[in-house]
Amino acid sequence: MRNWPGRSLLPRAGKVEIVLTLGIDTATRVCSVAVCDGKKILGSLDVNVGLTHSEGLVPQLETLLAMARVKKEDLDLLAVSRGPGSFTGLRIGMATAEAMAYALERPLVAVDTLAAIAYNLPVAGVRLTPVLDAQKGNLYVGSYRWTGDHLEEMEPVRIAPAKELAAQLQEGSEPAILMGECHRVPGTEACDRVTQAPESARLPRGSSVAILGAAQYVPEGDIHSYFGMDPFYIRRSEAEELWEKRHPEGR
Repeated sequence: MRNWPGRSLLPRAGKVEIVLTLGIDTATRVCSVAVCDGKKILGSLDVNVGLTHSEGLVPQLETLLAMARVKKEDLDLLAVSRGPGSFTGLRIGMATAEAMAYALERPLVAVDTLAAIAYNLPVAGVRLTPVLDAQKGNLYVGSYRWTGDHLEEMEPVRIAPAKELAAQLQEGSEPAILMGECHRVPGTEACDRVTQAPESARLPRGSSVAILGAAQYVPEGDIHSYFGMDPFYIRRSEAEELWEKRHPEGR
């Protein structure tokens, strides 16, 4: 693996401003939303019942805010998961967040999906390795570590063949914990330095998106800087690849 200077994703304890933040994650099959006051979770709602995010996201947000007794107008900040993940899911989540931010005249922050997953498990001394399906037998792979209360990215998000990942992690310099869609990584049972995170901590949470978003928020910035914000795909969608094959003259 390449040497990569650790990139800080979360400031030291006490550095997060008390900001009422709405967090949205639609990067996977689970639609997760939460509202947080600083690091305090006021309410969180996860839905995994087969609804498309286009059907369920807005009603889910309305239910969450009602249960948490928070008015949309009281929100200071919106945070949304930007990927990698489901192409369609990410676009729905980001479009909804942009529309809300515009209507409420509030700032919007985009949060790396794999970092939000890693935030779920504050365990030191291990390589947190969240993975999500990248299709065609590949995975999006992140690499993070906790140093005290400090979450760092160990190397850039990459795409790796699922069948090779367990062996790569087994040979790493420190034990690894798989997160995200762990079931897509074969061969972990033969690795004594690779374990899987508890089911409850594997997938991204709206609360993690909200807390990381509040940590990344720069109050002096342009609140409309989110216009034109793109999901973090790493690779093109299958629809884009198919279009290029059928229209080579359009390249």
